[in-house]
Amino acid sequence: MHVRERRLRWPIAPHLESTLRGQTVRSVDRRAKYILIRLDTGTLILHLGMSGSLRLVKNGTPPKLHDHWDIGVDSGWMLRFHDPRRFGSLHWTEADPALHPLLAKLAPEPLSPAFDGDYLHRTTRKRSVAIKHLIMNSQVVVGVGNIYASEALFRARVSPRRAARRLTRQEAKKLAQSIKDVLGEAIKIGGTTLRDYVNADGEPGYFRQKLFVYERAGEACRVCKAPVRQFVQGQRSTYWCSTCQR
Repeated sequence: MHVRERRLRWPIAPHLESTLRGQTVRSVDRRAKYILIRLDTGTLILHLGMSGSLRLVKNGTPPKLHDHWDIGVDSGWMLRFHDPRRFGSLHWTEADPALHPLLAKLAPEPLSPAFDGDYLHRTTRKRSVAIKHLIMNSQVVVGVGNIYASEALFRARVSPRRAARRLTRQEAKKLAQSIKDVLGEAIKIGGTTLRDYVNADGEPGYFRQKLFVYERAGEACRVCKAPVRQFVQGQRSTYWCSTCQR
């Protein structure tokens, strides 16, 4: 491993290069937005941040600006991490990664059977917080960011301002399914995220072209033709249709 910039969201441990030397990658998994690279004696926990990306490049490929670290393998390739904003992170643990402080309190995956309408309904019963805040809370469900929260709430016809505890069981089931549908469709066509984001093949995400409300303030709702509205909620922009969503 070669580290060119240790100052990411958290500093990269100084011993990491020597720790990884000679180890074999046993598997690659994911938990929420963390990539887990399991080796002989431990696990690398990697987060891409807002703008990070991983590439496989040939050994000897000159690094570009913001290429912060490489992990070389015997095949003659390197795994290279690029992150202009340096919000990404890289951690090493020799314990069960599920017990790491970054992962230990994470909630169910949204596409897993553990996340369904009954779970969401139980979780909302004593919560007065706005439902959009709740579904973006990683201790309730992981992986529902600002874009997908707005889109799922629109599909479920639920106002982002609605107090979570006011959801009926039927609405909770519809919202849970809408979250699954939105995420599933986004995965199929490459996601959305930032405008300068590209996938591992250098292609942008195309789900943005199918958004119903996000970043469409003032435009006609695709369902009822009323203007899409925008307001700031928890320091994040929220988009919604006051006619379709109640």
